[in-house]
Amino acid sequence: MGPSLAHRIRIETHAVWLAIRDPRTPLLAKLFGTLVAAYALSPIDLIPDFIPVLGLLDDAILIPLGVWLFEKLVPAGLMAEHRATAEAAAERPVSRWGILIVLAIWALAAWLVWSVVTFEYD
Repeated sequence: MGPSLAHRIRIETHAVWLAIRDPRTPLLAKLFGTLVAAYALSPIDLIPDFIPVLGLLDDAILIPLGVWLFEKLVPAGLMAEHRATAEAAAERPVSRWGILIVLAIWALAAWLVWSVVTFEYD
């Protein structure tokens, strides 16, 4: 039996985290990878896990999609190198920036809803 989806996501996220700190990673990939890693490592999700089906689908779809796109932006073999390092470490780092990014998105969404609800038509 192979590794669980949660384990694979942790390894892939850690590999992205390592790759964005690598000087061989292009700037655009670093910026995109930072968003992927911050979201994946944040304990707060855009769609909370307690919401049936959707709560788990965001992790099962968004993170692998982000990792796949990130891998397309980095030089060939770079992700394989960092994936091996992440697999060896097998310890998940915590992203405080991820928490801030997700909280900012939730705050923006709340502000947009509030703006629509309180908008006065002339």
